[in-house]
Formats: sequence, structure tokens, C-alpha cells
Amino acid sequence: MSTFKSTRRVAMGLVAAAAATFGLQANAGGHGIDLAGKTVEWVIPFSETGGSAKWANFYAPLLSEALPGQPTVVVKFMPGAGSTKGANFFQEQEYDDGTLIFGSSGSTQFPFLLGDPRVKYNYADWNVVLASGTGGVAYLPPELAAKMDGLNAGPLQGEDFIYGNQGATRLDLVPTLAWEMLGLNVESVMGIKGRGDGRLMFERGEANIDYQTSSSYLKGVTPLVEAGTAVPMMTWGSLDDAGDIVRDPTFPDIPTFKEVCDATEGCETSGEQWDAWKAFFVAGFPAQKMVFLPNGASNDAIVTYTKAFEDVKARADFAEISGKRLGKYPQMTGEKAQTALASATVVPAEAKAFVVNWLQEKYGVSLK
Repeated sequence: MSTFKSTRRVAMGLVAAAAATFGLQANAGGHGIDLAGKTVEWVIPFSETGGSAKWANFYAPLLSEALPGQPTVVVKFMPGAGSTKGANFFQEQEYDDGTLIFGSSGSTQFPFLLGDPRVKYNYADWNVVLASGTGGVAYLPPELAAKMDGLNAGPLQGEDFIYGNQGATRLDLVPTLAWEMLGLNVESVMGIKGRGDGRLMFERGEANIDYQTSSSYLKGVTPLVEAGTAVPMMTWGSLDDAGDIVRDPTFPDIPTFKEVCDATEGCETSGEQWDAWKAFFVAGFPAQKMVFLPNGASNDAIVTYTKAFEDVKARADFAEISGKRLGKYPQMTGEKAQTALASATVVPAEAKAFVVNWLQEKYGVSLK
């Protein structure tokens, strides 16, 4: 049985309960809260240069307009420990008046999934009001990209690569495991505070392989591609309704990792390693970024924020402006956001065991 199907089966059990809970919340009162004259603080646990920053900065003014009373929405960056610093901070907060929200990322979800000892937070305590899907694009300097034989990455196997890595247990395990599967020799420089810092390393010539989530790629890397200093290598792809990996709708002309893997000798798109990679891709990207209210949030606050994000999505210009800034991905509220949360916070035991062992062997990181 595929890892994706196993993941879906486990997640759907949580989804049913979560959806029922949300249904009760939405119907139990739902009068809303008034935020007139207040400032909403949106905590992002990364630096101001990455995809999460671009995502939050896109939504912040739109959310301000949509919330009752049109409060000021301020994005506060709290980088550190690969996002666990900010997430641990949020875990300690109790709901007060609806003026604190948190934006998580796959790099926040993965340490939680893997049992990283630095994690003091629990997604079950938080209240999701938006889930945003995204994608990711890996890219190279032109001189290295030219060495690929079509989709075949085999000619790159003799090269030495440097990559700016947020941390072994973060979302960066998706690209680093993919590159290992392709047989590439990639040395990680650990501890960068956001993917935007990895892009800056690439621009300065300190790294010669990188990946960015879609929002950051669209704004930060597209100009490099247009200038001829970066060439897209592959995307991680997207999931169709059957759970199969297909081309990313935002980047339909760029091949997926699955396509590159199929074309590269020694890389397999079946078996334990592939199943583990896909399971963490599923956990990390289809619901890659989420907005939460803290523990104890009132039903009125949950309904208020849910409706505000629904109103943002209902804007006549939303598809156009979000496509340019975030890419063409689902923006989910209500029961769909609950479903996305469940899928993003469950992976099969076999996939987790594989990745835990791989992290120990590759980086000496012990999570056992």
C-alpha cells in the first residue's frame, strides 16, 4: 500500500472529528468580534526574507480590510531554531481578545511530526482559520544547469554543491532527500533563519543549489531567471485527486522531481525511500502554510477570522492578485482547512521511521 494512501486513511479519521467540531463551532453563536481600533499581531516564526513573509505580507492588508472594525494587521517576525522558537512562544499564549494570530509553515510542522525535542507546541491546541497550499522550485546556476542531459540529472553527480539549510528536521528535508535520491553531493550549511536567506546565499555565490517555496520563487527568483543567473531545475509537483504527483499548476513548464527522478539512473519512484519522500512532501506542501488563533479562542473569534478570510477569497480580484504573489494553489477555510490541518500533521509510522534513521545517518541528528 502506498504511503500516500496510508496517510490519507489516518488523516481522514482526524478530519471527520475536526470537521464535526468546526461545524458545531460555526453554528454555536457565531456573532463575531469587533476589532475596531485594535492592532492584530501576526507572528511569523521566520525571517522577513522568505516565503512565509511574502505570504503574510500579501494577506495582512486584505485581512485588515475584511475583519470587523478594520484593525491594523502587523506582521511580527520571530525567527529562531528553524521556527520552533516562534511556535513555542505561540503555544504559551492564551486567547485574549483576538489580536494575536500565528502563521506556521511546513518547517514548523516537520519538527512536530518527527518528535524534535525542541518542540513544545501542539497543533491540537490551536485553532486553524486558513490553510494555504503551495509548491516549491529547485534551481541552479546556468553553468550547472547546462550539464543536465534533458531531465537526466546524472551528469551532475560528480559536482559539489552547497545549500543553505534551515535545519535537518525542517521542510528542507524534502529537497535534501530528493537531491540524495538523485545521487547529488550536496553539503548543507545549517542554521539559516529562512529560505530567503538561502536565496541570498545563492545570489552571493555562497551556494550553488537552492529551492524556494512558490511565493518566494515568484518574487525573488523569477528576476534571477530573467537575468540569466538562475535556471529552474524541477518543482516538487502537485497532487491530483488520485494522490498522484503531477506538474505544479503555477509552473506547468517546469518538470517535477518525479520526472527528473524517473530520468536519472539510480533514482527510484517506488519503494521505501520514495514513499518516505512523498509522505513528507504531502505533509509539507499541499497545506504548507496555516493561520491559527491561540489556545482557548472563542467561537466568535474563530467564526470572525474564518469569515474574514472567506471574504478575502471572494474578492473579484483575488484570483489575479494571489496568482501573481502566491501562485495557483488552494486557499482553504472552514472544514477544508480542518482537513488540510489533519493531512499536514500525520505521516505513516514507516515514513517517519525512515526519515528518523536517515537524519541520524546523514546529519547525526538523534530523534529516537
